[in-house]
Amino acid sequence: MIDVRNLSKSFGGVPVLKNLNAHVYKGEIISIIGQSGTGKSTFLRCMNRLEQPDSGEIWIDGENILSPQTDVGKLRRKMGMVFQQFNLFPHLTVLENIMLAPRHLLNQSPAEAERKAMELLELVVLTGKRHALPEELSGGQQQRVAIARALAMAPGIILFDEPTSALDPTMVDEVLAVIRKLSGTGITMLIVTHEMRFAREVSSRVFYMDEGVIYESGTPEALFEHPKRLKTTAFIQRLDLLKFSLKRQDFDLYHVLGQLQNLEKEHALPHQICLDLKLAAEELLVNILFPETAEVELEAGIARDRQEAQLYAVWHGTGRDPIASGPESSALPRRILQNLCSSIQFRTSNGRSELHLTLPGISRNEGF
Repeated sequence: MIDVRNLSKSFGGVPVLKNLNAHVYKGEIISIIGQSGTGKSTFLRCMNRLEQPDSGEIWIDGENILSPQTDVGKLRRKMGMVFQQFNLFPHLTVLENIMLAPRHLLNQSPAEAERKAMELLELVVLTGKRHALPEELSGGQQQRVAIARALAMAPGIILFDEPTSALDPTMVDEVLAVIRKLSGTGITMLIVTHEMRFAREVSSRVFYMDEGVIYESGTPEALFEHPKRLKTTAFIQRLDLLKFSLKRQDFDLYHVLGQLQNLEKEHALPHQICLDLKLAAEELLVNILFPETAEVELEAGIARDRQEAQLYAVWHGTGRDPIASGPESSALPRRILQNLCSSIQFRTSNGRSELHLTLPGISRNEGF
């Protein structure tokens, strides 16, 4: 139903989307997750031309909506959107907000528009609020009205741009419950969300976005239980990360170790975990990576849901796993890391190498 090809968008010369590609089948529910600033909302806004992409193609039902010949208004009627900030007309009642677009764009009679609006209010459990103004509603109620308004145009696709981000935590579940109810209707939905449990429960597929692309996609089970890529793993495990861009010629080891030491204070960690993390970082950078490469991107952090430290390194260079094999001079550092880590994952593609080390929240083997 949706085919996105090489979609790119920049703001002020800063690329946000970088040749993004995606396909969505009719009736799928796609949750889009990832760190803030990775282009998730921009991706949705390009889908219905609220943002004009710099390049690429977006095909919906076989029609490229970026083509100059395309009737964008007609295509938008097939695609509802629910925003973070509700965007209800403050001077119109709940019922009038829902009836407005069908009356003016679909030429429905007042009686027909009202009948369908009442059906939608029943769906979102707000029939008793039909004559209320938006200011008389809670945030969760306003968002449910916004969902009903989007449904009033009978769209084949609905885009949800972080529909719960502006809500008090007590109101989040009522909005998610409505979206869950829609999941069985056959409407194609793309949902930008930070609600991981919801994404796991409701989605047919999940897109993890990073670096302006769909970095990894898969079923909820595959993405949350068996991610294939290392940065996906770091995000799913909700790491509190420190990030370093390091160059061999001005590499400051003591600055890195000092920043890692701060993690112990911030998270009240057992002292041994912090010692292990610092030792692993030192051996990896000084004795294994920097003898072979000139620049390393390093992320280090602690999983929030369990006391577990992780290191994630990216560099350009050889396709050899530097922990599994290497020169004789790195034999002892490699043995130290193998002893420290419960998991070592290596991946390489197109001259880019990634290494993900997991250090369990226990002391090192004292017999080493």
